[in-house]
Amino acid sequence: MIDERRLVGWACEAVSIPSFTGREQQAAEWIAGELEGLGLAVQLQQVEDGRANVLATREGSGGGPTLMFNGHLDTSYSGDEPWSRGVEGFQPVGVERDGRIWGLGISNMKGALAAYLAALHALREEALRGDVLVAAVCGEIEKTQYGDDQGATFRGYAAGTRYLVTHGGVADMCLLGEPTEGKVVLGHFGSLWARIGVGGDFVHTAFSEGRANSIERMGELLGPIRDWCSRWAADEENSWGGAPAIASLGAIRGGFEWRLSRTPQRTSVFLDVRVPPTRRMAEARAAVLDLARELRAAHPEWDVDAEVYVTAPGAEVEEGHPLVGAIDEAHEAVFGERPGRDVPRWFSDASALSAYGVPTVNYGTSTGLMEPGKGESLEVEGLVKTAEVYARVARAVCG
Repeated sequence: MIDERRLVGWACEAVSIPSFTGREQQAAEWIAGELEGLGLAVQLQQVEDGRANVLATREGSGGGPTLMFNGHLDTSYSGDEPWSRGVEGFQPVGVERDGRIWGLGISNMKGALAAYLAALHALREEALRGDVLVAAVCGEIEKTQYGDDQGATFRGYAAGTRYLVTHGGVADMCLLGEPTEGKVVLGHFGSLWARIGVGGDFVHTAFSEGRANSIERMGELLGPIRDWCSRWAADEENSWGGAPAIASLGAIRGGFEWRLSRTPQRTSVFLDVRVPPTRRMAEARAAVLDLARELRAAHPEWDVDAEVYVTAPGAEVEEGHPLVGAIDEAHEAVFGERPGRDVPRWFSDASALSAYGVPTVNYGTSTGLMEPGKGESLEVEGLVKTAEVYARVARAVCG
C-alpha cells in the first residue's frame, strides 16, 4: 500500500529544490539520499559541473527482467521569468492545499519521481527476481545550445539520459513517468530544428533607399516556408498512430533592436519540425535543406542559407510488449478501467533509451492545471494511485 503522507512529503520536498536545466546537482543529491535510505545501491553520475544523474538499483534475487523507472530532474522554467513571478504553481516551493500539490515541476515531472520512491517503499518487504532501477536524470527539457546561447542551461534534449545509457543505465524495459493524463504512450514524434536565412545590405538607414533589406526579403520567403510546413503536416507519410506531423515557425531573428539605424545583413527564421518515429531523421533533414535549395534557386542573388541544429528521433514500442500489458492491468486494477492511448508530439527521453535498445513506455500523471496565472499542480489522490500502478507494474514485471 502506498503511504500517502510520505509520498506528499517527498513530492513537496522535490519541488522545493530548484533544478532548472543546468542546475540539477542539489536535486540529484537529494534523491540519491532518499534512494539510499530505501536500501538501494546508488551511483551519482557527474555529467558535468553542477549537473548529475542518479542511477539506483534495487537488486533482485535473479532470473527476472530488469525494469527501469526514468524521470528528469530539470524543470521547464526557473520561476524567475517575468510572467512566472508570483505564480504559485511556477515557483520552486511545494505546497499542499485542498487535495492538490502546487509548485514548479510537480507535474513535469517531480511528482513521478516521488511516486517512484513511494512505489519502492511499498515494495520494500517483497522479494522480486528482477532488478528495479531508478534513473533520475538531468537535461531532458527540449532546448539546445545555439549561437550566443551556450552553457549548461541550454543543454537539454536527453543530455542526461544519453550519458546514462553509455554509463551502465540500461534495462530490459523502461517506464517513463512523463505526464500523460494516465494514458499509455507507445511512442512519440521526434524533433528537428533548423534555421533558414536570407542576406541583405548592412547600411545606415539614411542611405538604404534602393538597397536590399534582409527583413523585407524574409517577408517574401515566409509564404513559401509556411506552405512547406503545411505540406509536411498534411503528408500521410509523416503521420503516425493517427496523429499528423507538425512543422511550425518557432523564432525569427534579424537586425539590432538597440541600433535600428542599421539594416540587418541577415534575417533568419527557425523551424520546429516534428518527425514520426517511422521516418529517418536524415530524410527529414534532407527535406528541410531541399526547401532551402528551392528558395535559393528562386532567388539566386539573395544569399539564402540553411542549417539543421537539432535531430532528436522519435520512439515507439509494440502494443504487445509485456510492459504495456503490465501497465494496462495495473491501471485497471487501481483506476477501475483500462487506460487509453495517446500519440503525443512532444519529445521524451524514450528517444535515447530506445536508441540503446531499451523499450520505453511513457505513462504518468496528469499534466496539472497549467492554466495562465496558476502554473503546475497535481491532485494528491491521482498521484497516490499512479504510485500504486508503478508498484504493481514492478511486481508484475520483476516478480
